[in-house]
Amino acid sequence: MRYWCEKAILSGTDGPVTADRVEIESDGGRIVRISSGVAASPDAQVLPGVAFPAAANAHSHAFHRVLRGRTHAGRGDFWLWREHMYRSASELTPESYEQLATAVFAEMVVAGFSSVAEFHYVHHQPGGRPYPEPHAMELALARAAVTADIRLTLLDTLYVAGGIGMPLSAEQARFGDVDVHAWLKRLESLRAEVASTFPPEMVSVGAALHSVRGVPEEDLAVVARELPDDLPLHIHLSEQPAENDACVEAYGLTPAGLLARHGLLGPKLSAVHCTHLTEADINLLGESGTTVVMCPTTEADLADGIGPARVLADAGATIALGTDQHAVIDPWIEMRALEHGERLSSGQRGRFSPAELLQAATQGAARSMATPVAPGALHVGAVCDVVAIVPDSARTAGSRPEQLPLSATASDVARVIIGGRLVVTNGHHHTLGEPGPLLAAAIRNFT
Repeated sequence: MRYWCEKAILSGTDGPVTADRVEIESDGGRIVRISSGVAASPDAQVLPGVAFPAAANAHSHAFHRVLRGRTHAGRGDFWLWREHMYRSASELTPESYEQLATAVFAEMVVAGFSSVAEFHYVHHQPGGRPYPEPHAMELALARAAVTADIRLTLLDTLYVAGGIGMPLSAEQARFGDVDVHAWLKRLESLRAEVASTFPPEMVSVGAALHSVRGVPEEDLAVVARELPDDLPLHIHLSEQPAENDACVEAYGLTPAGLLARHGLLGPKLSAVHCTHLTEADINLLGESGTTVVMCPTTEADLADGIGPARVLADAGATIALGTDQHAVIDPWIEMRALEHGERLSSGQRGRFSPAELLQAATQGAARSMATPVAPGALHVGAVCDVVAIVPDSARTAGSRPEQLPLSATASDVARVIIGGRLVVTNGHHHTLGEPGPLLAAAIRNFT
């Protein structure tokens, strides 16, 4: 396939550069040739506007999409949000989850995401009994991703405690396993099932620890010793001060310090949120090269706070972006929210350059994945995951191409190409149609 665009963001020796009249040729789902300053070949499809690498979503809970617009009654406090979240989780079945996740993943693709790391913990039936079909919920998510044409890293999550020193609650029972060894055995089985059923470039398995509240210290030691080295590992970390306080009281260490004690920090780990960190925590995460996944629109929606993204990046951490509970599914708004949070907390502009924001939404987030995803700029050898942005909408008119991360939204996505195939045109998914009706039909299954 050949695609020609007026402008494209390409890899240069000193970072991303804007090139004019660019033709991209793909073969086998990867970019095999890029030519700039050329006319379109007769067989090339013309992409309107500016071609960017597609975004990667480093943190998702697909079922949380049900919560959008439903948790703000009165003043919409955290407890109302929590009540709705547990209720939605309790109503999930493999069938309803596949329908919902297909719609959510379609919304992501239309917004410009070509890959997602799904932090998945709704494993069993309500009450905790396994489904008769092994991995019923996990396979439902995998099928949804394939249907929606999004690359999925399915993060199977260990969740065995309801808090430090506390058992799982009744609402949490379907999230848990008997113990860490049962989870490791189930994880191994899931990997084998996914590998034998789905194309590896589209679906793969990773691992996650819910949090230091959901995984006791003795289990952290088992994970550090027995988890296969080739799996990406994710964890919610220091999202709220109460988590830090409980961890220090129980273990004498912050959550980051506890992970460091067991050798779990490092390039294969993605720590999600990291909103409330000490200076020592920042140094641990930075010096270890850990990826920190920020979810700015969720952190704002939940009033979690503004994490120290700039300081973490300067310390050596890789910054990635995710949509978490899907208050918004829009990589462009997440990029902008990351920078705006930094400006509000520091009183300074320009905390992240547009190129750095794009890096966080693409290659930074890709470090969280086990599937191939587009880099921070288009180049030969990369997977052909491309998004074309309209440069003359009411939002983008007048913007310089390289500064579109600070002006565009998902409404400006004109085309989405994944694996060299055109899958979205002007908000219309070529297989599934408009995501709105799909979402409305799926969410009707939930009270």
